[in-house]
Amino acid sequence: MSAPLSATRARAALRTSARISVDLLLVLVMLAATLWLLGRMWSVVWPLVVGLLLTTLTWPAARFLRRRGWPPALAASAVTVLFLLLAVGVVALIAVPVASQSGELTDGVVEGIQKLREWAAGPPLNIGDDQITKAMDTAVARAQDGVGSMVTAVVTGVSTVVNGLITAVLALFLMFFFLKDGPRFLPWLARQLPGRLATDVPTVAARGWDTLGAFVRSQAAVGLLDAVAIGLGLWIVGVPLVLPLAVLTFVSAFVPIIGALFAGFVAVLIALVSNGLTDALIVLAIIVVVQQLEGNVFQPILQSRGLGLHAAVVLLAVTLGGSLAGIVGSLLAVPVAALIAVVWNYVREQLTDPPGELEPSTATDPATGGS
Repeated sequence: MSAPLSATRARAALRTSARISVDLLLVLVMLAATLWLLGRMWSVVWPLVVGLLLTTLTWPAARFLRRRGWPPALAASAVTVLFLLLAVGVVALIAVPVASQSGELTDGVVEGIQKLREWAAGPPLNIGDDQITKAMDTAVARAQDGVGSMVTAVVTGVSTVVNGLITAVLALFLMFFFLKDGPRFLPWLARQLPGRLATDVPTVAARGWDTLGAFVRSQAAVGLLDAVAIGLGLWIVGVPLVLPLAVLTFVSAFVPIIGALFAGFVAVLIALVSNGLTDALIVLAIIVVVQQLEGNVFQPILQSRGLGLHAAVVLLAVTLGGSLAGIVGSLLAVPVAALIAVVWNYVREQLTDPPGELEPSTATDPATGGS
């Protein structure tokens, strides 16, 4: 027969559970307030985040120049100008070849649409021209009915482009100042904080900086793998503009989901225009296979090794970030998860007893012999 429950222990357990619940509730309220505040200041926070990510990418070059005796301002200026030239060169590498073949591209699109119509008119679909014309008329009518929405979408798109340019300019300026004055930030921060915070906060900040660097390097490695694999597939199939498409694939790897879709769409479109429907389907299959390998194998493995996160945590973080904040959430989900892990690991280090020390409640009782 089992012993009856102890009322004293039950009340103590209930009080402990209530206290923990209240503490968790306060933490959640503080987290919600922090997220709300970040959302209100997003126009400032987003350029700051982009500037930090760019700085992690360009800091090795600035550090190399500073170690060679360059003044901080000169090293930061040289790296910033070099980064701008490289970015402009990448854009030119993509845009110029495509623009030079814009006429061929247009003719190829028209020809591709005609081929699709001929294919749809044959078996097994057997869709007649009157049905296709009717479907097109319906689409045109719906587009005319929704002209107000279309205008709104165009205005929104223009506003998004303008905001993107403003963010890019602010991020570049912030990157310059981070490259120039970054090493002085942690000592300055330590002088501003009282007591133990003067040690804890700079330590966590330094570890977080290393984590952001690991994230950017892993994204660059994933983008390089994608660019090489897809570029090799395009070259084997015989699609033109292989180099611009490979560069576009690499750059788009830093924008999850939409970047891969955009780069894949451009590659399939150019394959359809230049080589026909069969090669376009082959290119589509190559891109799907590479993207599946990247999303399920390459990216989780590289990010889990570089950030100290399990591959499943990386996948769940990207999924959660995308569902909460779309593209931006997907982009920031993994570094945010890694920064949370940095803070948690540091807190655990500070709360863990040194070897050989035990809590008084767990020490051996001489009267009971530890029983």
